[in-house]
Amino acid sequence: MPVDFLTTEQELNYGRYVAEPNDVQLARYFHLDERDLAFINQRLGRHNRLGIALQLTTARFLGSFLTDLTRVLPGVQHFVAVQLNIRRPEVLSRYAERDTTLREHTALIKEYYGYHEFGDFPWSFRLKRLLYTRAWLSNERPGLMFDFATAWLLQNKVLLPGATTLVRLVSEVRERANQRLWKKLAALPDSWQTARVTELLDIPEGQRISPLEQLKKGPVTVSGPAFTEALERYIRLRNLEFSRLNFTGLPAIQLRNLARYAGMPSVKYIA
Repeated sequence: MPVDFLTTEQELNYGRYVAEPNDVQLARYFHLDERDLAFINQRLGRHNRLGIALQLTTARFLGSFLTDLTRVLPGVQHFVAVQLNIRRPEVLSRYAERDTTLREHTALIKEYYGYHEFGDFPWSFRLKRLLYTRAWLSNERPGLMFDFATAWLLQNKVLLPGATTLVRLVSEVRERANQRLWKKLAALPDSWQTARVTELLDIPEGQRISPLEQLKKGPVTVSGPAFTEALERYIRLRNLEFSRLNFTGLPAIQLRNLARYAGMPSVKYIA
């Protein structure tokens, strides 16, 4: 399966500030309560207090920490600074003058607020199971699965991995689910039925279309010959004995999608 399914908008939005948050987002992700203020005010210096506050609120909003806090949008800087009684957000330029400050602050936030790395057990495992269930039960587009995964990670305080890591995970999970479905479907018909289906796909010598494509085209007129043709078509399909196949345990949505797809393209794409 292709791994370049992300839209340009998804790529730009992933773990980045692209537009000023609205009022609802500011209140939800950037408001500092008493617990937050008690944690933040333990830092020495206004630049460090503002810096760690922005790291905390950015993790809530984007699901990641930033190595360069100048990328935090001005409106966010001002909203957070006002809550800390810092009149000039420009003091942020002094943040992380020490190389270890960023590492120390992110470690403190992770410990105090319970953030996890993507690779920490059991978080990536749980996400894989959820994605696999969605991929197995439905034909959900990979872009929607990517958005679901991002939202789930944010909700569970799991720091976002690189976009390519999440894209690859979605692709691998979908591929596993598809392979399982094909394997189970391939095991349903017996050898006789498999041979008959293969014959339906082969284009006989001297003809332009396969027997399957002939069967897909029902009568278009109401007449005696058309009725006879429809009856012969029905008998031919019934003789394949597909009605005795047991589809129990296979996802109905996936089966409907496959049936719809099989009815549309040329036989060469099915074969």
